[in-house]
Order: sequence, then structure tokens, then C-alpha cells
Amino acid sequence: MDAILQSLDLLTTTLVVPMAIIGMIFGIFGGAMPGLSPSITMALLLPFTYTMDPIPAIVLLAATYVGAEYGGSVPAILIRTPGTNAAAATLIDGYEMNKQGKAGEALGISLYASSIGNFAGIFCLILFTAPLAELALQFRPTTYFALGVLGLSVIATVSEGLLTKGVLAALIGLMIATIGTDPVSGVARFTYGNPNLLSGVPIILMMVGLFAVSEVLEQMATRSESGNAKGAITRLKWPAMAMQKKLWRSNLIGSGIGVFCGIMPGAGGTVASFMAYNEARRFSRTPGEFGKGSPEGVAAPEAANNADAGVGLIPLLSFGIPASNSTAILLGGFLIHGLVPGPVLFDRDPTILYGLFTGLVVASFALIPAAFLTLGGCVWLVNQPKYYLRAFILALVLAGAYSVNGSIFDLGIVMAAGVLGLGMRYFGLPMLPVVLGLVLGFMIESNYRRSLVIAGGDHRIFLEDPIAVVFLVLSFLFLAISLVQEFHSRRGSAGTPIDKVS
Repeated sequence: MDAILQSLDLLTTTLVVPMAIIGMIFGIFGGAMPGLSPSITMALLLPFTYTMDPIPAIVLLAATYVGAEYGGSVPAILIRTPGTNAAAATLIDGYEMNKQGKAGEALGISLYASSIGNFAGIFCLILFTAPLAELALQFRPTTYFALGVLGLSVIATVSEGLLTKGVLAALIGLMIATIGTDPVSGVARFTYGNPNLLSGVPIILMMVGLFAVSEVLEQMATRSESGNAKGAITRLKWPAMAMQKKLWRSNLIGSGIGVFCGIMPGAGGTVASFMAYNEARRFSRTPGEFGKGSPEGVAAPEAANNADAGVGLIPLLSFGIPASNSTAILLGGFLIHGLVPGPVLFDRDPTILYGLFTGLVVASFALIPAAFLTLGGCVWLVNQPKYYLRAFILALVLAGAYSVNGSIFDLGIVMAAGVLGLGMRYFGLPMLPVVLGLVLGFMIESNYRRSLVIAGGDHRIFLEDPIAVVFLVLSFLFLAISLVQEFHSRRGSAGTPIDKVS
């Protein structure tokens, strides 16, 4: 009851409602632009949240995340180019409906399913986050060390079959995390006498450079242009009651799979949407329509990737570990305000989390009117020359980074991180392991050394903590399973010369 009363109070005394609506609208525009993923859209806003109060700032970023997940379906349906990776499955039947003159209907179905998925994900988020955080309150330094190792093992599932590249990217993040003052002895490390580096490399600036600047640089290098949506749509059409009844099975399957994949580390919205598409086709009464403009083929993946977005916040809020690029950016939003998500935050300042939950509910209600209002703007934006957009994004990023401290050194870090990100994209290295290394490096090192100080240098202390043992065993299993899968994958590809030729 106290939580409900606090949430109602936040609605009237803070900027939760306007920030939820603004974030939703900004997110839809960002998601609708091919090449701007939810994480990049959030990264653009990140520097501007420095001067805001914590709750509105966190709500703004989270609502942007939710809006971008829906916005990705707009170009997928209109120009056969998904705005986000998670919208790739929506493209299959969404664009077919567009070719049949049903673009407005497809967009309406996408919006309807996204709303259902949103509410399912947020309901599970509110239900499961607090119990998991209470469990985490029992953690000791040994447990936090093992939890950090478990977080790093997520690399095995987010590296898309390229474990070696994932590990290499994580090492880059861990190396950057060692720059600054030693957490135990206080000695300066790898600062080369530069006082700007005594407190380490700011994670927020690294994220902005890695995600946003590298994306702009890559697009400038490839000169990629998307299609044109002019004349492709008249208006968005909300599905009639008969259509809503027809879609209940697809929405249920999509929401369920989205929740499941959101809990699984590294699965992500892309995996969830394709799994939901396949399962919806399996249980459909008209499976032959899939791939030819089936409304169920649009609903299932959209419900899945939006449910995944809400549930995907659970690892971050319960344990402080980001499981995706977008939640890593949200972690940056917490850190800007001196907040560390996890069990301690639940215990010391639960108002922040009540505010976040309240803002997500408001954003979910705002999704439908925001989608109707912004559709015309999204179509206009998609049709603009991309070089204007790239220049605008780069100016926005640099202005935001400079406005934080008024420091040219910060701009240098952002650009250096952008060049590093561009190089990683060229060599196919994933971004999330770098962020995991940056975030978890300090946590692993400090708790490892603290545990050894407590035990007088005896490593058996890690085996005397049962929760730590469970985490370490899970870490080993994650890595072992991934190694076996990668081995079989390479062996299979080596044995199919036709695939190699194609």
C-alpha cells in the first residue's frame, strides 16, 4: 500500500508524467530511424540528464527505451528496413501487408500488440524485481565477486557465436576499467600524470562514444541510405474487435516468450521476436498465411520484443548487471546521479524504483496516443537525406558531452571512444562486453581483493559462500555450453560446402 501511495504522490509532485511522454515520443522517432537502435537513441539523451533530478531522468531514459522498441516496426512495415534489430521479424509479414495496401492496418496491429507486450513486461518487472533484490541483500564480498564473474559470463550468450571476439571486447573494457585510482591502495594507475584520469574514464562518455559516435562514423563511411516511404500510408488503423479476438493467441505467445527471453541473460528482443514468430505460426489456425501478410505474424514478434524490454530491466535493478546495450545505457543514467542499481538501492532509496515503475506504466499508456501523433513525423523523418541526420546527431552528442563539465577533455574521450567503437564494428567485435568489462571490472576487483583481505589471503573463502559457489558454477556452465555450441557450429559449417559457397 505504501508503494502505491508513493507512486501516486510521484505522479503529482515530480516530472514523471511529462518525462514519460517526452521519452516515449523521442523513442518512437529514434526507433523509426533505421540505424538508430534503442541504445543509441538513449545515449543521445544521456548527457542531457546530468542536470535533471534522478527520477525524471531515469524515467526519461526508460520511456525512450520503450518507445524505441515500438518505433522500430514503423520503417520495417513502410520501407522494409527494420528500425531496430528486434523489428526484423515484424518486417516479414508487415511489409507484405503494406504491399497489399494494408500499411495502416499493419501499423495498428503492431501498436496494439506492442501495448499488450509492454504491460506484460512491466507487470512481471514489478512482480519479480523486489523479491530478487531482497535475496541479493544477503550478499557478501565473495558473493559480489562471483556475481560479477557471472555477469561477465553473459558475454558467452551475447557474442552471437563469436566467443573469442566477445572475450577480447570484454578485455578491452576491463583494461579501461583499471585506469584511475586503485580501489584499495589509492595509487594512481595508467593516468600518465593526467589529473583528469584520476577518477577513471567516465563510463557515460565511453557509452556515448561507443554507441552513438561510432554509429554516425560508420554510416558516414558506408554512405548507407534507406528506402522511401512517401505515399505508402494514409493513416494508422486501430484493429477492430474481430481482429483483436483473432490476435489473442499470437499476443499471448509473443508476450510469454518475450518475458522468458527477457529473464534469460543475453537472449534479447531479436531472439524473442523470431521465436515468437515461429511459435505463433506453429499454433496458428492459418499457418499458410505467414510470410504472405499475416496479421498474426506482425502481432507475435511485436508483443515479444516489447515484453522483453520491460523484463530485461530485472537483472539491472535486482543485481546491478546490464543484460543488453539499452540497459547498459540506463545504468549510465543511474550512475550519473550517484545511484548504483541493485539490492542496496532497493533498501536505501526505493522511491527511485517506484518512480521508475510509475513512469513505465505512464509511458505504456502514452504509447497509443503518441504513436498516432508521431506517425506523420516519422514518415517525414525517414524520407530526409541521411547526411542531415548524421550531422545533427553528431552535433547533439558533442554538445551534450561538453555541457556536462564544459571540458574539451571529455569531448576527446567521446571521440576516442567513437573511433574505438568504429574499429570494433570493422572487426565484428560486440559492444556490450566492453560495457560489461567497464561496469563489472571495479566490482570484481574490489570485492576479490576485499575478500582476500578478510580471509588473510586464503582463496578457500570463495568456496565457503554457497551463493558464490552457485554463481561460479553457473558461470562455468554458461561458458562451457557456449564453447560446445560454437564448436558444433563451426564443425557444421565446415561440413556443408554449399553453405560456404552461398
